[in-house]
Amino acid sequence: MYNMGILDRLIRTLLAILFIVLFKFELISGSFGITMLIISSVLLLTSVINHCPFYQLIHFTTRNRGMKGV
Repeated sequence: MYNMGILDRLIRTLLAILFIVLFKFELISGSFGITMLIISSVLLLTSVINHCPFYQLIHFTTRNRGMKGV
């Protein structure tokens, strides 16, 4: 069920935080800012649940096979 590695989750989380901060300080705004907030929420959600539906669709994983349940 899990298909995301630690580095993948870290990058997604950092990008989401970056987008949120840029929106908060109005460096991005309008439709583009809202779109970036939506993208950041998807990045955070997939990072928290450790599962990317797109990866599953294309049978891809960034997870180390030796890690059980992490």
